[in-house]
Amino acid sequence: MSTSYFYDRCLSRMSIDKSISIDKSIVLGSALLIFLTIMGGFLLEGFFSFQNLRSVLLLAAFLGIASLGQTLVALLGGLDLSIPFIIGSANILLPSLLSSGLPPVLAIVIVLMLGALVGLMNGALSFRLQGQSLIMSLAVGFMAVGATQIYTSIGSEFGGNVFTPIPEWLRNLAAFNGVTFGIQIPPVVFIWAAISILLIWLMRNTWFGISIYAVGGSRVAAHRLRISESRTWIQVHGISGFMSATAGILLLGFSGGGFVGVGDPYLFTTVAAVVIGGTSLLGGSGGYGATILGVLVLTVLTSLLVGLGLSFAAQQAVIGSFIIPMVAVYARSKHIRNQI
Repeated sequence: MSTSYFYDRCLSRMSIDKSISIDKSIVLGSALLIFLTIMGGFLLEGFFSFQNLRSVLLLAAFLGIASLGQTLVALLGGLDLSIPFIIGSANILLPSLLSSGLPPVLAIVIVLMLGALVGLMNGALSFRLQGQSLIMSLAVGFMAVGATQIYTSIGSEFGGNVFTPIPEWLRNLAAFNGVTFGIQIPPVVFIWAAISILLIWLMRNTWFGISIYAVGGSRVAAHRLRISESRTWIQVHGISGFMSATAGILLLGFSGGGFVGVGDPYLFTTVAAVVIGGTSLLGGSGGYGATILGVLVLTVLTSLLVGLGLSFAAQQAVIGSFIIPMVAVYARSKHIRNQI
């Protein structure tokens, strides 16, 4: 069998599998989103108000940006547990750098580059120890957040909380009443939309996207296509670290103060958004478009549950009850590794 024949067959098989998986997840996710929206309208007064819509979009934007890296790592067949810790680290490191006198733009660039660096290190270590990659990413996250707290606690008694004046333009990016094109929609929503469009295009039309699906779908196929598994793995984790730091910075603009625990909820919710969206945790099928639906479903569901007065524990129980059947449905699809 020639290499060119195998190349064409792999690309064709992966393209068909992606199409089937994404189509099914889009249909299921859309149906669930419509159902929850209708239920919200019936059960809660003002659920369809512009104020509530704006709130849902704002919270979805933060979760969507944080879930981007988790989606890419899941497409490789892994999970990145360092995401919430990088978010928290960025959230306290930026105000600490600002209080030291660094220009805001330079401080933001430093935080983003450090986030990407931690992600690259996470990817390199996780690839070398793939049997323990889940624990490795958790360890890298602990290390990053611990080092950040040590740095920010120098000269202060409160390493986990940092308060300093935040640039007005950064606050406006994530402000609830942010004005965009004359409409009071937080600019972060449009930032998320732009990032989403760019990533979806890259995943569908570039070698970068093909490489991720190939490595996650079949390492044999990736090898035959001369795709570097290690480079792809490290690049994806680097992007995850960068986007996690981005989420931490935007959350700082939203809250106005640094808190190391701000990323804690994203450990569960990023994975939940990916799963609800239909991206296989075995790798090779799904995509960020499906994760966007998962993010919206999760955010609308949370808004509905909060409106009904459910406690945080009850909210987790309900969300978990949604994830189980979604996973059961998606798990019935034959994985691409068994088809090439």
